[in-house]
Amino acid sequence: MAVTWVTLCRSETTFVEYGEKNLTTIEKGYQTEFVDGGKEKRPIFIHRAILKSLKTGHTYNYRCGNDDIWSKMYSFKTIESGEDWSPRFALYGDLGTMAEGGKSIPTLIDHVKANKYDIVFHIGDIAYDLDSSNGRVGDQFMREIEPIAANVPYMVCVGNHEYRYNFSHYNNRFTMINEDDGAINNFFYSFNIGPAHIISFSTEFHYFTQYGVTQIAKQYQWLEKDLKKANKPENRDKTPWIITFGHKPLICSNDNDDDCTKRNNRLRKGMPNTQLFGFEDLFYQYGVDISFWGHQHSYERLWPFYDFKIYNGSFEEPYKNPMAPVHIITGYAGCHSICTFNNSKPEWSAFRLSDYGFTQMNILNKTHIHIEQYSVTRNKTFDELMIVKEFHG
Repeated sequence: MAVTWVTLCRSETTFVEYGEKNLTTIEKGYQTEFVDGGKEKRPIFIHRAILKSLKTGHTYNYRCGNDDIWSKMYSFKTIESGEDWSPRFALYGDLGTMAEGGKSIPTLIDHVKANKYDIVFHIGDIAYDLDSSNGRVGDQFMREIEPIAANVPYMVCVGNHEYRYNFSHYNNRFTMINEDDGAINNFFYSFNIGPAHIISFSTEFHYFTQYGVTQIAKQYQWLEKDLKKANKPENRDKTPWIITFGHKPLICSNDNDDDCTKRNNRLRKGMPNTQLFGFEDLFYQYGVDISFWGHQHSYERLWPFYDFKIYNGSFEEPYKNPMAPVHIITGYAGCHSICTFNNSKPEWSAFRLSDYGFTQMNILNKTHIHIEQYSVTRNKTFDELMIVKEFHG
């Protein structure tokens, strides 16, 4: 478990005290100075500590700080081990501060207090923006989500609004750990939780090529290697669900000029001229079950979809044994605007909603996943489905 926090001044020491009841264990951390790229060149000090030797499925109390000052006391429950349990997720993209329309934050805080989630996943476009006002907006956003992120794992995926200064705020403020090698990589990583293999990756490498292009191939090669490993029979038997998280969707039916409204965009079919490093064929080839996206400030659920064809399991039960990935766009947790849709709904689009809210997912077991879309403005569920996969891959 990684604990990350920020101070405005350098500390002589930095550590986390934690324990199941009393704070009996001390983990020494490390700090790095991060200088915002804006006019003020404003510095902050980012602290990290990796808590080791934790028991699975246990609750720990903790606080972070130094010899002179401590944070509030918080608690978290470690993830259960093995595949025979049912992880509960809150999922969303495009969430700003309360001043920027972060309407889902109060509800998410209440749900975390009520122990509704084991993990929270923010699918890009964070704070609007992390670097704004010389990084002070990023600080404010972190303070506002502290009751969430200090109590359950807060996982992130990079979005286009994180691009400034080569994504430096995003890359410095978060600590995502790749399960396979234990390395910190905030741009692409994977892990297993219950009966699912989770993959988070960057859609932004394909667009912000002013920062280089080698990372496009590097990520793609890693992604294919990770999918191959996940599809080994012994792995697919234990964690049959493969679920991906990326910010910009491969396809959407919104009424704007974003790339997902274009048939042969670079995320689906590859980079211009070369047609390399597209994701749609790769995900179809390796049997990805569900792909979650943000970016569009709306909610859209697709029928099982590949190459502009619908691959429903059957007419009566389209999400029972679907033959292609299920795409869900959930980018309306709360920011400065809502995205509208084309008047004519395409045949591959199953449900659309322009409102504020987020997705809740319960991975019930190796064959069933329940997903529902919760509206925070209306305080009710507006869409739900059960995906059944008796055969994966």
